[in-house]
Amino acid sequence: MTDKYDALKLENQLCFPLYACAKEIVRKYKPFLDEIDLTYTQYIAMMVLWEREKINVKELGEYLYLDSGTLTPVLKKLEQKKYITRTRAKDDERNVIISLTKEGEMLRDKAVEVPKKMSACINIEPDEAVWLHKILYKLLEQSK
Repeated sequence: MTDKYDALKLENQLCFPLYACAKEIVRKYKPFLDEIDLTYTQYIAMMVLWEREKINVKELGEYLYLDSGTLTPVLKKLEQKKYITRTRAKDDERNVIISLTKEGEMLRDKAVEVPKKMSACINIEPDEAVWLHKILYKLLEQSK
């Protein structure tokens, strides 16, 4: 017979291992990101910029699943570090464009080692990683 409170047991929650795992993975990133003077959130923002070179704040927030209240301080810090510039669009001043600077481009060469270092910290098989990636993105798509 099942207890009516089984649904409240932490061990029966999908959200908890996702939360705890995400927190632990970000913790494992920290020493590697400290070497290039970035936080995890700064790092993922830079990853998008290394791919796109220029993007508006709204699109970046959608890409990273972050609201502007979270993203704005991250972008200010990256601008202080001279990795990005923020400019208002000429056709609509409410639209802020983020652009990669030369310093930001050069940081990419230092950051290229981070994924290799992280893969050594996470002990799962390549096929498991592909499966997990698909499942997590499926969940993210459902959250939109």
